[in-house]
Amino acid sequence: MGLDSVRTVVSRFVRKVRTSSGAVAVQVVTKAHGEIVELEHVGSARTDADLALLLRAARERLHRGQGELDFGPLQEARVTIDDVADWTRAPAAELPLAASAPADGGGRRPLVAGGRVVRTASLLLWNVLAEAYERLGFDVIGDEAFKDLVLGRIIEPTSKADTLRVLGDIGVEGPSLRTVFRALARCIERDYRGSVATACLAHSAKTPAGQVSLVLYDCTTLYFEIENEDQLRKVGMSKERRVDPQIQIGLMVDAAGFPLEVHCFEGNKAETRTLIPVLQAFQERHGLHEMVVVADAGMLSAANLNAVEDAGFSFIVGSRISKAPYDLAEHFKRRGDYFADGQILESSRVMGTGKAARTRRIVYQYSFKRRSRDDRAINAMIDRAEKITSGQAAMRKRAVPQGHRGYQADRPEARRPRPAARRPEGLRQQHPPRHHDRCRGDRRLSRPVAGRAVVPNGQDRPPCPAGVPSPA
Repeated sequence: MGLDSVRTVVSRFVRKVRTSSGAVAVQVVTKAHGEIVELEHVGSARTDADLALLLRAARERLHRGQGELDFGPLQEARVTIDDVADWTRAPAAELPLAASAPADGGGRRPLVAGGRVVRTASLLLWNVLAEAYERLGFDVIGDEAFKDLVLGRIIEPTSKADTLRVLGDIGVEGPSLRTVFRALARCIERDYRGSVATACLAHSAKTPAGQVSLVLYDCTTLYFEIENEDQLRKVGMSKERRVDPQIQIGLMVDAAGFPLEVHCFEGNKAETRTLIPVLQAFQERHGLHEMVVVADAGMLSAANLNAVEDAGFSFIVGSRISKAPYDLAEHFKRRGDYFADGQILESSRVMGTGKAARTRRIVYQYSFKRRSRDDRAINAMIDRAEKITSGQAAMRKRAVPQGHRGYQADRPEARRPRPAARRPEGLRQQHPPRHHDRCRGDRRLSRPVAGRAVVPNGQDRPPCPAGVPSPA
């Protein structure tokens, strides 16, 4: 996730303006950030019939290529030349307090004097967001400047100072810039985050998935296109392989994905060290203990699991698949390495050292689809490595971090010498000959797959379970 993509709000509409000759010009206008970037003139009308035809043509240009449902003839609003303010006429001395209705009983009341559009407002959008803000319970904060800042950045995610321009574009009278800065200071002084988190938990408790018996946690990064680091934005491990200063965002949600707790950490902080502070803050704020925390493999560490367990929480944490051969070694020895698609196995693993060592329950599920995808990826890497070693392909250059000032290309002469690779004792790998029909098959160390059992040389293949077809 990054902040490099800034969304641009573009609006297109049809407008009618009076020309200096007294005619009504019909135009298709395109605006971006409150400024007109394109103006397409459709034509000028002097009669009501001409104006209706031009408006229809303008709407076709506005929705060019968009199909319409056949609902039959639809009633169109009556449009007249008199509806458009005429700046070419001299204004009347005064406006009447009560204008008389048209003689035919329909249409709008005519204006005696000319009018001027002061501003337009998107009140429907604003009212919908304001109502959602209140339904979530965030109005307990009681800060209108903070509310305007939050809703304005939902409409267009831009800087806090530029949010005032967004509010002006939709016709909402927002606070001044100094008021925005004072509102940001009040966020820290009055602990707005705690109030919002309490409101989120109360709203989640009203939903079927909000019993707070199961919560999910994950961590991501947001990077900044700046040169120097500060106390919060620091260069750290980036999944996008970026070397820009970043921050860590830890988010806890309920079973339906509704946010319950959010925290911000330094950019160089390890993901495994963000889980416990978020859980402790959630526990102290709401006084909850018996919950199941679900996290991915990035949170898997012995210290993390011990701290979660000592705090009274249960956990489900993803494990790296590279640990499977060691966790299932006893199963392979006793029952072989044949698996059916979807089969579930349980094992145990001791995590931690010394007094911190604890036995953990491990649950594995075999997926033939995932196995096939992994085989294709690993074989593709083997093919790439063979082409590089044979000189058929060049090694790709990669960017490596060099402090927080930039990056440089990975050069062979800058690498540290590595010891020669050595195969562990007892492991053998036999490659099929090149002329064999399956020479392009799986060339890795054998591992269990659905429909095939891997057995040592000289041992008969065990019979397949009932209901599973015998391998060819």
